[in-house]
Amino acid sequence: MKTKQSLAKKHFGQNFLEDENVLNAIIQSIPKMEQNIELIEIGAGLGDLTNKLLSLGNITAYEVDKELIPYLQNRFSNALKSGHLRLEIGDVLEIWDSQSLRKKPYFLVANLPYYIATLLVVKTIKDPLSKGCVVMTQKEVAEKFCAECGESNFSALSVLTQSVGEATLLFDVPPSAFVPQPKVTSSVFLLEKLANPPIFKELEHLESLLKVAFSAPRKTILNNLSKAYPKQTIIDALQSLAIASSKRPHEIDTLNYHRLLKIL
Repeated sequence: MKTKQSLAKKHFGQNFLEDENVLNAIIQSIPKMEQNIELIEIGAGLGDLTNKLLSLGNITAYEVDKELIPYLQNRFSNALKSGHLRLEIGDVLEIWDSQSLRKKPYFLVANLPYYIATLLVVKTIKDPLSKGCVVMTQKEVAEKFCAECGESNFSALSVLTQSVGEATLLFDVPPSAFVPQPKVTSSVFLLEKLANPPIFKELEHLESLLKVAFSAPRKTILNNLSKAYPKQTIIDALQSLAIASSKRPHEIDTLNYHRLLKIL
């Protein structure tokens, strides 16, 4: 049997989480949910988190690395036979080609590879069937999703997150919790969605506005938005919302970004 170190593939960004305390802390941070909500894991890896998740009910786990499938099938043969576990093989980004990953409401739990973490969390935010997530990402990425207005980390990701619910930074995870060890600290955060978040299309429009608004974070909101909208229109819009045109993007709250979207 190969070692965990040799099984990890760089191009999949694999760092296998094996610290029992961290695994248990992730499980404990998953909120209690209604029976009809599916539990989904992205990146089963060697199945240490999968194994813990099975204590919560039926789960579906996605894995892109075909070499790990025989190992997972062997480790979870009973759970797979009983239907307690479903294994989906393939690249989740290719499978997730429409608005929703699943056909019914679900909650996502994952130790995400750094190179796709941001993209996957944004897809979760915009997915109308997602009820939220507990995910591990690079610490600085987690901080952006969880930042509050006025903080230097407050970004387009923070606004998108606050548009659908509330994100809470839970705890940091040191490199020593993984095999192989990554070069950076990771963080776990929880996103709990509102009962009726904005629809997919509205979030797509908001995302386009935010890309322009935060394109140069140190410049003023007026300066940034002028790249895509007539300057006078923005001046009038900011005045109508009592926002000083000298404000920087991180100084404007989520509600005002939604108001700007309606005007522009």
